[in-house]
Amino acid sequence: MNENYIKKLIKLVEESEIESLEISSWGKKVKITQKLNSAVGGQAPMQMYAPPVAAAAPAPAPAAAPVADAAPSGNDKLVPVVSPMVGTFYTAPSPDADPYVSLNQKVSNGQVVCIVEAMKLMNEIEVEASGRVVKILVENGQPVEYGQTMFLIDPEG
Repeated sequence: MNENYIKKLIKLVEESEIESLEISSWGKKVKITQKLNSAVGGQAPMQMYAPPVAAAAPAPAPAAAPVADAAPSGNDKLVPVVSPMVGTFYTAPSPDADPYVSLNQKVSNGQVVCIVEAMKLMNEIEVEASGRVVKILVENGQPVEYGQTMFLIDPEG
C-alpha cells in the first residue's frame, strides 16, 4: 500500500465517527484506530499500526425482542444512552446469549449495555451513569443513527 493511500484512509477515519478501520490488500494489512471522546464529542489522537490481525467476530443474528417500556417518574432527570455511531443495535453479545441489560435492571457507570455493529466491527456501548434502566427505545437488530437515544437511565432508581 502506498503512503498517499494510507494518508487518505487516516483522513477518512479522522472525519468520521468510526473507532477503527482495517484494510487488507495484497497480503498487507493496515488497521487505523482512534479513541472517541463521547463526553465532549471530540476526538483523541489516532494510532496506526499494522499487526497480524485475526478474523473479526461474526455479527450476531437479530432476535425478536420487543421494545421495553416502564413508567419513568419524570423525564427531565433521565440520562440518555446514545449511539456514538451509525450501525446495528444488538442487545446481547451473540444470538444465544442473554441480553446485557433488561428493563428495570440496575446498571453501574461503565457497564456494557449493548453492542452497535458498524462496518463488521462490534462496538460495546457502556452506560455513563449508574441507575435503573427505565426505557429501551431500540429493538434488537434495528439500525441506529449517530446520536440516537437507545436507553433511558433513571439515576435515582
